[in-house]
Amino acid sequence: MSFTWLKHYMPRSLYGRAALILVLPIVTLQLLVSVVFIQRHFSGVTEQLTRQLVNKAEVLIDMEPGSERDAVSRKLAVEITDVPESNVIATDIRAWNDLSGIVVIQVLHDRINGLESVTLGRDGSVVFFVSRNGNRYELKTQRGAVSASNPHQLLVNMLVFGLLMTLIAFLYLRNQLRPIARLGRAAEAFGRGRVVPYSPGGAVEVRAAGHAFLDMRSRIERHIEQRTMLLSGVSHDLRTPLTRLRLGLEFLDEDDRVPLERDVDDMQRLIDSFLDFARGMAQTDPAEPCDPNVLVGGICDGFSEAKTQVVFVPSDQTAEVKLRKASMQRAIENLISNATRFAARCHVSVILGPKSLCIRIEDDGPGIPVGQREQAMRPFIRLDPSRNQDSGPGVGLGLSIAADIARAHGGVLRLSESETLGGLRADIVFAR
Repeated sequence: MSFTWLKHYMPRSLYGRAALILVLPIVTLQLLVSVVFIQRHFSGVTEQLTRQLVNKAEVLIDMEPGSERDAVSRKLAVEITDVPESNVIATDIRAWNDLSGIVVIQVLHDRINGLESVTLGRDGSVVFFVSRNGNRYELKTQRGAVSASNPHQLLVNMLVFGLLMTLIAFLYLRNQLRPIARLGRAAEAFGRGRVVPYSPGGAVEVRAAGHAFLDMRSRIERHIEQRTMLLSGVSHDLRTPLTRLRLGLEFLDEDDRVPLERDVDDMQRLIDSFLDFARGMAQTDPAEPCDPNVLVGGICDGFSEAKTQVVFVPSDQTAEVKLRKASMQRAIENLISNATRFAARCHVSVILGPKSLCIRIEDDGPGIPVGQREQAMRPFIRLDPSRNQDSGPGVGLGLSIAADIARAHGGVLRLSESETLGGLRADIVFAR
């Protein structure tokens, strides 16, 4: 059997599902016990007591009026009175919420010949009229003689203690689920590039998962640190020989010096790109609340002197989002630089949704083929037919740095075709 349809009605959170697992059996058990109690206590006991009342009534009706009948009436706790026809009530009367009264009236009608009506008063009395051999009798007794007293007490006790035990169990369950929620928040924060304090707690299995997460986080941090130190060290060590080369080139003739200086400049750009890539992986700057419109607008103003027309389209909403300003600025500058390098127009827009932020860079350049977009975001990849081609000054790190920064913010860099300009569209999307 497939229960796929049931998933749409199930709670999505762990707290909701755990509460459902806890509450559903308790409610089901109480309903079953209540049904059994009503059937046996309300129906069975009431029917048995009512039959005893029928036997008492038959004894009194068969007796002649007099002191003997009065004595038996007092002993049986059932009053009997001869009444005229005008005093007889024609219909049965009971309260709408008197469940056991249904059984009382039904048994009396089934077992007493000549029964005309039954009245179950709110004062706790049972009055019924019987017509027998041309005479009419009014019989009256207390409600306790036909149904158990205080039949609602068991239901009230079940409800009160059921709610109390459910509350206690839910508090205990919440304490057990709290370490799982803390682990989830720590993992989510680390996925967005933030390291929050976390110490394993809870049950043995949850502690094991917490220690595994801490080990994984430490290994990832060591790997990033080692890779960053490697690139930073290599790039830094290359600056010294490049400086000596520049000094040595000053003693050469101009015809020989110019092409060599061009090679040295290219090497310098390569080193700067490596350092930017290393800084992008390190992500040392803290996340701070900032207005995306102000941040992106300031970056676009820095490209006012570029040959490519850079147009900024701000969002009509204003909200503060936690961002690493320096890292995000580096990512946006890389994407805009790519656009200005290969296109004549570039549109930069901020799209603020209820749960997400999208920074979009579009241009009218040649774009990137669909099959090569995933490859274009890898480090040191230079594509011939598109952005990172050999004729450009880049080294294949611009898109990779932007993708790493987007992932550090818990988001993603998406490449697609611009619907308005026809070139490449780069979207940095992450949750607010």
